[in-house]
Amino acid sequence: MFRTALRNVLAHKARLLMTVLAVMLGVAFVSGTLVFTNTISQAYQKSSAKGFDQVDVAVTAKYQDSEGDKVGKTPELTQALLDKAGKVPGAASATGVVTGFTAIADKDGKLLGGGWQSEGGNYWGTKDARYPLVSGHAPSGKGEILIDSKTAERAGYKVGDTVRVSVDGPVLTPRVSGIFTTDDGNVAAGGSLALFDTPTAQALFGKKSAYDEIDVKAAAGTSQTALRAALDQALPSKLVETSTGKQLADDQAQEISSSMSGLKQALLVFAGIALFVGTFIIANTFTMLVAQRTRELALLRAVGASRRQITRSVLIEAFVVGTVAGVTGLVAGVGIGAGLRSLLGSFGASVPDGPLVVTPGTVVAALAVGIVITVLAAWLPGRRAAKIPPVAAMSSVHAKATTRSLVLRNTLGALFSAAGVAVVLAATTMDADAAEGPMGLGAVLLIIGVFILTPLLSRPLIAAAAPVLRVFGVSGKLARQNSVRNPRRTAATASALMIGLTLITGMTVMAGSLQTSIDKMASSAIRADYVVSMANRSPLSPDVAKKIAADSDVTASSPLRNAVSRVDGRTEFLTGVNGPAITELTDLKVADGAFKVGGTQVVVDQDRAKDYGWKAGSQFTVHYEDGKAQKLTVTGVYEGNDMLNGIMIDNSVLTPHLSDASDMQVMVKTADGASDSVKDRLEKALGSNPAIKVQDKQDISNDIAKMFTTMLNMLYGLLGMAVIVAVLGVINTLAMSVFERSQEIGMLRAIGLDRSAVKRMVRLESLVISLFGGVLGIGLGVFFGWAAGELLGTKMATYELVLPWGRMTVFLLLAAVVGILAALWPARRAARLNMLTAIKAE
Repeated sequence: MFRTALRNVLAHKARLLMTVLAVMLGVAFVSGTLVFTNTISQAYQKSSAKGFDQVDVAVTAKYQDSEGDKVGKTPELTQALLDKAGKVPGAASATGVVTGFTAIADKDGKLLGGGWQSEGGNYWGTKDARYPLVSGHAPSGKGEILIDSKTAERAGYKVGDTVRVSVDGPVLTPRVSGIFTTDDGNVAAGGSLALFDTPTAQALFGKKSAYDEIDVKAAAGTSQTALRAALDQALPSKLVETSTGKQLADDQAQEISSSMSGLKQALLVFAGIALFVGTFIIANTFTMLVAQRTRELALLRAVGASRRQITRSVLIEAFVVGTVAGVTGLVAGVGIGAGLRSLLGSFGASVPDGPLVVTPGTVVAALAVGIVITVLAAWLPGRRAAKIPPVAAMSSVHAKATTRSLVLRNTLGALFSAAGVAVVLAATTMDADAAEGPMGLGAVLLIIGVFILTPLLSRPLIAAAAPVLRVFGVSGKLARQNSVRNPRRTAATASALMIGLTLITGMTVMAGSLQTSIDKMASSAIRADYVVSMANRSPLSPDVAKKIAADSDVTASSPLRNAVSRVDGRTEFLTGVNGPAITELTDLKVADGAFKVGGTQVVVDQDRAKDYGWKAGSQFTVHYEDGKAQKLTVTGVYEGNDMLNGIMIDNSVLTPHLSDASDMQVMVKTADGASDSVKDRLEKALGSNPAIKVQDKQDISNDIAKMFTTMLNMLYGLLGMAVIVAVLGVINTLAMSVFERSQEIGMLRAIGLDRSAVKRMVRLESLVISLFGGVLGIGLGVFFGWAAGELLGTKMATYELVLPWGRMTVFLLLAAVVGILAALWPARRAARLNMLTAIKAE
């Protein structure tokens, strides 16, 4: 039986090519994901490990937990602690480390690195082993700065150039005193690193002669663990905690591995979708192959082969196909991994140097996925073939499904579908956090149910296309009949496309609805013309709000100042605002009392009012971070949202209790309203700072829209793999269907159907099947998008379902294009059949 199976594979290479390609694409995606994530993870781990070469033990401040009315805080690492750490037995030196956000502009005034990985720090003394100088000298005073060599290369800076820098808002213009090299992972990923002398860094980052970390270098002959033990004994354990350099490197490696794990899982999900779609193709292909070889299999049964041997021969054939697909997919996956790494560079992100990593686990996974998926998909057709009685197979009376089997299939499909719909509907009534599991289960049950029912659904839905197909005459009529001749085959082919379009449509519905809801939230909650913030959402200096308020065009402004506090033994965040101006800048609906902020009068959102049992007129005591307490009065309860919520208190009351006041954003209203000229004036008043964003409502919406668009485009690209596999399935089904109907096509040609009509018939058949899958996919996608939106609506008051009719039309047209393209080769093959040879074919 092994020789028979092997002969079948070698004798019919062409007919199995599409199956091999379908499996290979899925395997390539899996192995490519593993190669890419392992390569990036290892490169960053090695790079980050180098960054700890100068650290034997790191001393950090230990957060003091909140207790009772006392607000938790992180103590300062003072100069006294630094001096003490440097004198511990076994310590060769101790370095005080200061870090903070530092944005650098290029020569055109644009922000380098997007701001998210723009870091700053201190250079220790005249030499710092952490940052070897390539050129220039150590910085001294506020007028000098060091920048990393990769940033200098990207921006074209050299020693002596003046750069525009921003730490928390105001623009600084220091001179580049030197350029250094670093193994910092953020720099390797496309970020920037700027260094000041220690006093300047402390002043800029609000440390006031303190440090974020103390790095201690061990003396010769002293181990990291021994040095750590000595530091633990010498330093106050209640205020600080210590970690060895090895421990930090291991923790960093674990963090990198965890971050890569999320990406890996996301990519593997899409690979799994492609493989799941591929199982329909494999099952379809082997079903047709077995159907074409029924007489051959019957002969084997007649000469003594058992049912198990027949099934085994089909599985051996599948094993060979899966092995070939697994090996070729692994090779292609290595290429995909290398390509994804290069693609990062084209997006402006650089990756530390390192070889491609192909682990034994990747090889095993690729082969296992290819073989297991193929064998499992071929098992049912093989089992079905073995059950056919030899005499029935010889007479070719085996193919039609019995009425009993159809009733059983349709009943099972209806039960699965009903259960799926019921679970999804039930999940929409649950709390969003608790509904994720039931929602996922319901979606799986519904997709399985629809797949089982697809043969039943194919007849009425394809029949609906009959009036259009009549336009194409005999070719259209034959195409419709061929489409419903074998409902199971049509269902399996259409289902492959259905799954991809279900996911694409569902995500598009959700993204479009979220975008509209956020636009509605911004327009309904904000009266301000502009919102000013840092590019990376880091805190703004209070000087920014002062400069804005001093502008003659500004009629009202308010910084939003966050502060931690304790209320009734619970940690609560306060939002400081300009009380007299906040009502002009916001338009929040008041549920109880009046929206009035000033002195000890505050407003709270409905969620907090419910938690604490507050209403208009309620009083409560707040404990600030400086330990002082104050009684506040609730004047109003408002409907909060994701943009504005919490306890709003006047800044004149809040700020005196803060050790380091900073603002998350500033809301601005101008006399002339929002316009390009007003926006330009505001930006110039802030020093044309590339790190500061001045946005009107439309800019905020566009920012969010850009985020959704980028995410959707990435998902479209990943789901494109599933669509490609579905195309291969349509091609495979049509090609083998043409082979099955060779005699019939020859007869049609003989009685007058010309080649163009034969091509048209095959193309229309493909078009109908693809549109059938497209309609099912879009319908399911809309349902899932609506259900997920119902959950989001519980957390977002402005959420409303928006159906993207334009995009759904594009998706349906995409399904049509898939059908037309997939039919090109099968239609050409059908038209070129020799009619006499075809008529004589069995």
